[in-house]
Amino acid sequence: MIVEIDRVRFAWKSGQRDILDITRLEITAGERVFIEGPSGSGKSTLFSLLGGVVRPREGTVRVLQADISQMPAARRDRFRADHIGFVFQMFNLVPYLSMMDNVVLPCRFSHRRFERAQTRSGSPEAEARRLLVRLGLEPAELLARPVTELSIGQQQRVAIARALIGAPELIMADEPTSALDEGTRKRFLQVLSEQCDEAGVSLLFASHDTRLGALFDRRISLDELNRNGAGMPGQAP
Repeated sequence: MIVEIDRVRFAWKSGQRDILDITRLEITAGERVFIEGPSGSGKSTLFSLLGGVVRPREGTVRVLQADISQMPAARRDRFRADHIGFVFQMFNLVPYLSMMDNVVLPCRFSHRRFERAQTRSGSPEAEARRLLVRLGLEPAELLARPVTELSIGQQQRVAIARALIGAPELIMADEPTSALDEGTRKRFLQVLSEQCDEAGVSLLFASHDTRLGALFDRRISLDELNRNGAGMPGQAP
């Protein structure tokens, strides 16, 4: 089991109503799971809990059988860097870095991912190049170009390569297709799913667009999973 949530309750501030109240959630290794819910339903909050960014008010969050809900902050940061890759809504690429430097960035923060990338291809840079080529970014002149000069489609692929480098066991993608047209969205999901399958990585994909659920192994409605329903207005989604 790669993810286990047991009787978790979370609120951003003491005394506020819980945003999340989840009795049980289990995700097995290698699954591609679609988590659906409208804006404000708690999707990003759930990912923050699973990534150890925040801790639950009650209950247990286990990732890779490690109880991250009981870890101190520094250890949660290390665990997240070692084992989880993120694809964000706006990709969150570092604008002043090249495509290559953006992809190898996780290896700067995680010695474990550095070693895995080095074992696979000889160096993190070589592994980044391999991933980028697999994702269709082969021209050598692109590798040193600032990401601000790349198209949206190219930035998508850089974000996927950055999440995959160093073989983290879990990829979490939080609304990464919300600003894309239908054709671009479909291509993005196809590339992301193919790369996760090839690497044997589990994928959690959150979106308000319920049409995307058919492309995944399993779909979960957060409104049904969360006993408190949608988050309170004005709180973080």
